[in-house]
Amino acid sequence: MSDKPSNIAEFSVAEISFSIKKTMEDAFGYVRVRGELGRISRPGSGHIYLDLKDDRAVLSGVVWKGVASRLKIQPEQGLEVIATGKITTFPGQSKYQMVIDALEPAGAGALMALLEERKRKLAAEGLFAEDRKQLLPSLPRVIGVVTSPTGAVIRDILHRISDRFPLHVLVWPVRVQGETSGAEVANGIRGFNALPQGGAIPRPDLIIVARGGGSIEDLWGFNDEAVVRAASESNIPLISAVGHETDWTLIDLAADVRAPTPTGAAEIAVPVKADLIAITGDLSRRLSSGLNRLVATRRTELRAAEAALPAPRDLLALPRQTFDTYASRLEHALTVNTRSHRGSFQNASARLSPAVLTRSTQKARGDLSVLSDRQQRALGVAVAQKRQGYQHAASRLTPLKLLQQIQLGSERLGTLGDRMERAYGTRLSKTRDRLTTLESLLKSLSYKDVLARGYALVRDDKGQPIRSASSVAPGAALAIELADGSIEAIATGDGVAPPAPKGAPRSKKATAGKSATTQGSLF
Repeated sequence: MSDKPSNIAEFSVAEISFSIKKTMEDAFGYVRVRGELGRISRPGSGHIYLDLKDDRAVLSGVVWKGVASRLKIQPEQGLEVIATGKITTFPGQSKYQMVIDALEPAGAGALMALLEERKRKLAAEGLFAEDRKQLLPSLPRVIGVVTSPTGAVIRDILHRISDRFPLHVLVWPVRVQGETSGAEVANGIRGFNALPQGGAIPRPDLIIVARGGGSIEDLWGFNDEAVVRAASESNIPLISAVGHETDWTLIDLAADVRAPTPTGAAEIAVPVKADLIAITGDLSRRLSSGLNRLVATRRTELRAAEAALPAPRDLLALPRQTFDTYASRLEHALTVNTRSHRGSFQNASARLSPAVLTRSTQKARGDLSVLSDRQQRALGVAVAQKRQGYQHAASRLTPLKLLQQIQLGSERLGTLGDRMERAYGTRLSKTRDRLTTLESLLKSLSYKDVLARGYALVRDDKGQPIRSASSVAPGAALAIELADGSIEAIATGDGVAPPAPKGAPRSKKATAGKSATTQGSLF
């Protein structure tokens, strides 16, 4: 490489990176790029990072947090869009990217494809199922309308309700077009459902979500997933009246009833008051006429039944004659009955003479005497049996037998005592031998035997053993343990052993080389 000086300017990494950034931003200040959305990332910061791609290249893009909340459509992978923004670089990674300010679908075809995909997804979750639909109230007291408060739609609804059946209408103002329309409509539906019964603001019996006609882009807010879920979850019956009769959105599939127009929704919601009054009057007249006919019919039937009944004297003639017949027969029957009972009493009294009673009493007394004798004999036999049993038990409880049992128990106790003493002695001998063995093993492993051979154990002031002379500082307190006791010492050296006296034998480590270190004196 040539060492000649060069007049080429030198840049730092930051200088060249920001120079490239400025050049690209000047060349591509504001551009529109069409492509398909690829990778989409939404970190916790709220920014959106995505890729715009076609069949030959990929362009990274970023949507800052403040812009992301105002996008007309939310980015979804596979959607063909037109992104508007500026091309810039990211010096931290030496890459260029597009800062996106606006995002819109690339034509109606892309929106329809996205709409069909979302429709299939929500249908698979059962949000459009018929069994979720609710019946509309026949005559609601309060109607909640979710729509724009300044458009012609709310005026048409209010005018139509006022003409048909005036009642209380609550309006939840929302934007029906734009980036935030979907979220506002969903909040309106959930807000009406959150109102308590009997609160300061009456809870609606019916909700109407309405908007005038428009293109698919204008009505796109009513295809928002949040709106569909809010409509499906609503506990209050909901009528969807978005666009004209030919306009269809996803909220129409989730609503309980779809109206072709906002005016049609008002007609579905309330009946015509005059028609109700006419129907009520007609029903009242029919009820009165029916009651009159029923009363007349019952009166005619009653009169016919009255004519068919016999006269009261004829009804009582037969019972009266029967009564007279039985009355005339009653006196004779009483006389015959009295005679019959008198005869029975006389026969019974003839059988109850004193002689008969005396014989019955004597017979009963004899039976009682026999039973008394049998009882005395049975009692004597029972007493004798009990006495014999007690005597037999007493014969077995003599002092001689008790003494024999006590002597036998003492002999057995002595035998068991001897066996226990022998077993205890054997166990004690085995335990003593084992303890002796363990004591010998402990002595062989103890450092005390090492001290007895002339060695010493040096500890610091904390009682910890010292294993290296370099760990001892001059002036440190030391405790030296010998075989016959301990002594206290103070370290005075610097950790280097003093020269050996003349004639003293050198250790193998001292003669190994000049570089070998020796242990200094501790005294």
